[in-house]
Amino acid sequence: MKCHEIREIMPGLAAGLETTTPEMETHLKACLQCAEELTDFRRTMELLDEWQVPEPSPYFDTRLNARLREEMAKPATGMGWLHWFRRPALAVSLAVMMAVGITVFHSGDSSVTHQPMASIEPGTAVGDLQVLDKNNELYSNFDVLDDLQVQPDVSANQ
Repeated sequence: MKCHEIREIMPGLAAGLETTTPEMETHLKACLQCAEELTDFRRTMELLDEWQVPEPSPYFDTRLNARLREEMAKPATGMGWLHWFRRPALAVSLAVMMAVGITVFHSGDSSVTHQPMASIEPGTAVGDLQVLDKNNELYSNFDVLDDLQVQPDVSANQ
């Protein structure tokens, strides 16, 4: 028999609900860890058998019934922060706001329609502006151009 098999039935053995077989006894004699675990289980069961349930206060039932009457007399406040869900006007307005929000979120830039433009030749002013507009992100992140500064020619002034 293996350790995991004995550990599965160990609580029943310790409580006296199951009896040991010769196979289990040989394993428990050979495996000190399982034997110690079984004795620990048995000690725990003995302690639980000695435990006495404390007697409730003589006025427990009276106080419990009074508390139940108080709670039943309180007005129903709903479900905490979800009490507004019962009000139809708020529920409908929330549904409309969610529908509008989802529509706006999913539409993105697809609502902007681009008109096809006549082909403009590169090198012209309009063509260059269109290229700059299309590549705006690339050029704005291109820090090398910002770092280059034209140094005045010192030899020409002398």
